[in-house]
Amino acid sequence: MSDARNLIKQTALAMACVAAVATALPAQAAKPGMEKCAGIAKAGKNDCGTSKHSCAGQAAQDGNAEEWVYVPTGACEKIVGGSLKAMDKAKS
Repeated sequence: MSDARNLIKQTALAMACVAAVATALPAQAAKPGMEKCAGIAKAGKNDCGTSKHSCAGQAAQDGNAEEWVYVPTGACEKIVGGSLKAMDKAKS
């Protein structure tokens, strides 16, 4: 019975931690004058989730075509490797 209680306590603690982190992180919404630019994010520096993960900062490699970051409008077209539309790795 002690193992079941510990599991319940650990699960409740984990859920509370997840809820605290989720409410502390700002929502990733485009600000006026900004656009999503895919293919230029450095590992761990992406702005939002993809088909592989659901959070910002979880890009596994530099320059992944599916990962994106916000840049000033018009800047993406000037960056080598930048694309205004992220490639969906699941479809390619």
